[in-house]
Amino acid sequence: MGIEYVNFGTAGVKVSRMALGLGFRGQFDRGEAEKVIHAALDAGINLIDCANVYGFMDDRQNIGSSEQVLGKALKGRRDDVVITSKVFSPIGDGPNDQGVSRFHIMREVERSLKRLDTDHIDVYIFHGVDDMALFDEQFRTMETLIQQGKIRYVGVSNFQAWQVMQALHVQKRINAQPLIAVQNPYSLMNRTQEDELFPMVRETGVGVMAYSPLGVGLLSGVYRPDEVPDESTLWGSRRKGKIAAYMRGRAARVIAAVGEVADDIGVSMPQVAMAWVMSHREITVALSGADSVEQITDVSGALELTLPAEAIATLNEVSHGMRAVLDGELSDTEDME
Repeated sequence: MGIEYVNFGTAGVKVSRMALGLGFRGQFDRGEAEKVIHAALDAGINLIDCANVYGFMDDRQNIGSSEQVLGKALKGRRDDVVITSKVFSPIGDGPNDQGVSRFHIMREVERSLKRLDTDHIDVYIFHGVDDMALFDEQFRTMETLIQQGKIRYVGVSNFQAWQVMQALHVQKRINAQPLIAVQNPYSLMNRTQEDELFPMVRETGVGVMAYSPLGVGLLSGVYRPDEVPDESTLWGSRRKGKIAAYMRGRAARVIAAVGEVADDIGVSMPQVAMAWVMSHREITVALSGADSVEQITDVSGALELTLPAEAIATLNEVSHGMRAVLDGELSDTEDME
């Protein structure tokens, strides 16, 4: 069975069912990051997701460093890769250093293009929702960038279903190209998107890019209920002290179930978690946040994995209603025994 390539939401461009996201939560070496990108491409992944704020450290001095690494890694291969990048999040302390004003968007796209060392971004995504009264301005600006050839398509991230519909309405009214995809969290730990977003995409054809499909690493197999996370890991460092909330109750049972399914069919936990996400027809692309060659090599195995029906049923049942927000806290319904 070969790698499947599908239309990117309502667009004609073909992308792999899995993308590599360059948030690099646990990778701080640019050379190693390049190797991760190359490994993803070699595995058949042709979609790389970035943002103007992604970098290798949690400080603004390194904002944009992921785009720089991607631009360098794609030398000689740019035309075969679909790049997404984002705008919206704060990149400084100035009054125009965030948001969706024409001023900020036009300035940031030029900076991203320079860092990426390319003349266009394939899909330019709003990283969040600002004042909806600005929808006209932000989507008119995106249409200007399309006409200039600096971007090809428009996407949004962290939009609720009704906000996506409102955006599509505004784009139609101003005669702008409609957005092709929405990037939101979706995993066995957080099935919120099934309530309203999934019915909306079935009606409109808008694609879904599922980020955090491994529950921000909780379904990676690295973390165990009876072990203290290693300090080299995300939940052992930047999220230290928060993981205990996910090692009890329903959340712990989801993690255990993924491990049991993985053992039963002889694959890894990341492959099971990723394959479950991709088993939903509403999902166009699942985003891997792999930080190492070993991680992307492993999880990319999900591209050719079809979970048995009984395994999907088991995972559906144990995760039904999960709403983990992955900030270290669970609601009462998620922590039920």
